[in-house]
Amino acid sequence: MALKADKIFVNLPVKNLDETIEFFSKIGFEFNPQFTDENATCMVISDNIFAMLLVEDYFKSFTKKDISDTAKSSEVIIALTANSREEVEEIVNRAFDAGGKPSNDPQDHGFMYGWGFEDINGHLWEVFYMEQGTAS
Repeated sequence: MALKADKIFVNLPVKNLDETIEFFSKIGFEFNPQFTDENATCMVISDNIFAMLLVEDYFKSFTKKDISDTAKSSEVIIALTANSREEVEEIVNRAFDAGGKPSNDPQDHGFMYGWGFEDINGHLWEVFYMEQGTAS
């Protein structure tokens, strides 16, 4: 039997929780107050996708490994779908306006269009639109 999870929670370390919440709020994300305190917040990406943004010291309590230095390396790129090419540009531009940095140039593959940004903690995010019927 193949494993099929109902929800995904991506855990990311952050330097300053309040500034991180402000950054993602400017992009348009909302947060679940039920899972928010001085150590963490639950950013709602969709009905089934969430990012747990954890203050670095709290994040360290979940792992024996060092936290990646995002100024030097990347461990993951979080890719999110958008509903149109225009929405890709709108989301990425909001990230830039909120203090994010470009992580790559826009990429147009005809059937798929994407663009990325680096958040204020150095995590990489890709936003892409794929024409219907291209992938399921």
